[in-house]
Amino acid sequence: MTDRNRPLYMISVAAELAGVHPQTLRTYEQKGLVTPQRTSGNTRMYSQADIERLELINELTGEGINLAGVIRILDLQGRLEERDSELDDLHKKVRRLADRVHELETRESVNSLVRTEPGSLALRRLP
Repeated sequence: MTDRNRPLYMISVAAELAGVHPQTLRTYEQKGLVTPQRTSGNTRMYSQADIERLELINELTGEGINLAGVIRILDLQGRLEERDSELDDLHKKVRRLADRVHELETRESVNSLVRTEPGSLALRRLP
């Protein structure tokens, strides 16, 4: 678990940090906008990532976007982050493949420079 996702704040503190009423946080949770972790005693615990998400929700609602629109925006943002992660993974694979191709081409070049004759190795001159 990253530090951003570590549960730190009870609902009253999270509400104060986010600038909303605790009941608003309960409503956001009901609508799936935020999912705080729970303690063994079922107390909601919010992480720094949750607080940042709540701040974004406040910013969007402050611009006149209703909760249905916020839900859609957050869903699209999540999908975009997933695609970015997939794209990063693909770039890493392409770099690994390019490195491997370069390695094989280098090996092939070395092999073409080295001729094996019975009992000795002779090097050809480069053109």
